[in-house]
Amino acid sequence: MGQERILLEMDSLSKNEEFARVVAAVFMSRLNPTLEEVDDVKTAVSEAVTNAVIHGYGGGEGTISMEIGADEEERKLYIVVQDEGRGIADVKKAMEPMFTTDPSGERSGMGFSFMEAFMDRLEVESAPGKGTCVRMEKYIGR
Repeated sequence: MGQERILLEMDSLSKNEEFARVVAAVFMSRLNPTLEEVDDVKTAVSEAVTNAVIHGYGGGEGTISMEIGADEEERKLYIVVQDEGRGIADVKKAMEPMFTTDPSGERSGMGFSFMEAFMDRLEVESAPGKGTCVRMEKYIGR
């Protein structure tokens, strides 16, 4: 069957994080994942979308796009979450555990660490004023 994908655009609202999680879970069902694999992907998607809402747009208006694809032959799921928000000046520093730009102290700084832990591959591209693109891959059934 080869590769299939969907593209979703959503407003930068916290409530859309749950919608993105559900869409990812339903889409990946075609690969017959375990419940643990579904939970891993839902957590990673949640972190990526939440980062876009909180850090990308600072809770303000904007658009987040999410592309989800599957290669059924390779049993690989890929997800791309992208915003056109503030961007990240130092991606390497931002990916360090416990690093956060949230001055309120409400954020743990573990978003990228969770994405890395739950997915098989994580790549982050960003530039100040240009937004952020998070690419993730997960092999199902390995």
